[in-house]
Amino acid sequence: MKRYLILFAMLGFISATAQIKEFKNWPKGSDPKEIGNLLAWHFLETPHTNFGMPGPPGSITYAEVCTWYGALKFAAITKNPDLLNKLDLRFRPLLYEKKNLQPKPDHVDPNIFGSLPLELFMQTKNPLYLDMGKWFADQQWTMPKNAKPEYQALLDKGLTWQTRMWIDDMYMINNIQAQAYRATGDRKYIDRAAAEMVVYLDAIQRPNGLFFHAADVPFFWGRGNGWMAAGMTELLISLPADNKDRSRILKAYQTMMSSLKQYQTKEGMWLQLVDDAGSWPETSGTGMFTFAMITGVKKGWLDAKEYAPVARKGWIALTKYIEANGDVREVCQGTNKENSRQFYLDRKRITGDMHGQAPVLWSVFALLQ
Repeated sequence: MKRYLILFAMLGFISATAQIKEFKNWPKGSDPKEIGNLLAWHFLETPHTNFGMPGPPGSITYAEVCTWYGALKFAAITKNPDLLNKLDLRFRPLLYEKKNLQPKPDHVDPNIFGSLPLELFMQTKNPLYLDMGKWFADQQWTMPKNAKPEYQALLDKGLTWQTRMWIDDMYMINNIQAQAYRATGDRKYIDRAAAEMVVYLDAIQRPNGLFFHAADVPFFWGRGNGWMAAGMTELLISLPADNKDRSRILKAYQTMMSSLKQYQTKEGMWLQLVDDAGSWPETSGTGMFTFAMITGVKKGWLDAKEYAPVARKGWIALTKYIEANGDVREVCQGTNKENSRQFYLDRKRITGDMHGQAPVLWSVFALLQ
């Protein structure tokens, strides 16, 4: 009897998800599958990027990893073997002749590279990819050579030695650890990621659910908050119901979404400084918030009547910033922290930067799954 009740509940959830009217009937230029195809194939045409600087990168950047990940997820959700094969072929040289482009796992940003081989393993079953991805995930909890004394103190608390209390970390750490759990089924990956997330939430989330860029920088930077929104989303997607930290993380996510709903512009965008009406509409943060909100509605973490229209509005607004060739406009350049409002307002607005390409693809696979 219990088995049938569970099955009934699952079918009911699937039916409810399918009936979300806001995620259907898109205006011209906003169809998720069309946008996904445009950006995924454009990614394949784009050489390895270097944060807008001239010349090739010394290693694959985290922004490219995040875009590649989105393209792979899109290939899976649309069951497109041709796209998957070409995304795989882009990766294979990194195993051999271009191995020098593999990032060193010495920081949260390069460590997320391991998410790619883990995703490729789940789609191709190539064991080489599993071994590589696990190695990158494990390095976050393995003491490096020439370690600083404070690294051991972090490990003793169950935290990664890469902990630094920046909001960006909560996508970089949670994505790869969630991917390692998805690929292996080993609870250590997802459980330690959840424990790490709670420490960050307790330390830096504000009462309104948003996050300062850092403790000494009291500004709600858009993409910084986007990393946190997307990181909580990636974690919650796979975090088992019996994990002791799940309710704490879900509450933090819901508080953040409630605040974001209030700060969405009439157009449907979110701003470079989320709560500052004098700042400009920014696409990477908007894409991350849209991804988080679409997923929350579909997973039942958010009330569909209240949040589905907000997510739809965000997606449609975002698609208006996509060029005919697949480049996304109005992307804030890579940004360090600084205790200055003007610093954030004056950041360059780039077209085609991978920071902006990635969350559009995340939103696509969230809408299509």
